[in-house]
Amino acid sequence: MSRKRKKRRKYITFKQILPNMITSGNILTGVLSLVLAWHGHILPAAWLVPVAGIFDFMDGKVARTLGGSSSFGVELDSLADVVSFGVVPAMIFYSAYMKGFWGVVGALVIAFYVLCGALRLARFNVTSFCSAFQGLPIPAAGTFLAAFVVAGYALPPLAAAAIVFCTGGLMISNLRYSNFKMLHARNLSKTKTSALAILLVILFVIFRNAMPLAAVSLYVASGIIGFDWGRWLATDDDEATEEI
Repeated sequence: MSRKRKKRRKYITFKQILPNMITSGNILTGVLSLVLAWHGHILPAAWLVPVAGIFDFMDGKVARTLGGSSSFGVELDSLADVVSFGVVPAMIFYSAYMKGFWGVVGALVIAFYVLCGALRLARFNVTSFCSAFQGLPIPAAGTFLAAFVVAGYALPPLAAAAIVFCTGGLMISNLRYSNFKMLHARNLSKTKTSALAILLVILFVIFRNAMPLAAVSLYVASGIIGFDWGRWLATDDDEATEEI
């Protein structure tokens, strides 16, 4: 006689659902941004990219706080990032600066950027890390491109193409970038955090609409010059100095 095996139902708890709901907000924001860009509303579309970044930060924060991390959530987060920080900023940048640039060349440049973003996420999912990221994280890369539009800068097509190409290259590079997710209340220096907050306020006063570009440029440049913001902000060197 063959015994019937009872299938066990795997119930998904709320602490596992909530982070995925926040990740869905990331996807929704990215799609809305893409629709706005399609209809020619480039500036509001660009502003939605950092909003998607807030969702991207919060889903991981909530998952770690509630203990609701899962492999499903990791994959969903990567798919969301490809849309919100890969395809969307590329289309915004193309629409703002490179439409019709040397025929199909502009399209190939943004395709290269999206491909680099996908490769960056794939490498991230199979690489164990402790503090520093390997290569420029795609949320920072997407925000960097969108910040040019927010700042209202008029870029020549060739300069825009060079920025997109170099940003894509940074994502697949071996440069180390700070991982702020390793920081928490117990190892965060209040003095340095206050100093950073004052710096951001000064940047806002000086640059106004260009403040997001100035802020994210500091992060992009930090990997190139080898400066670790996470290590600088942390008081616990044991956690901040571990590398991939």
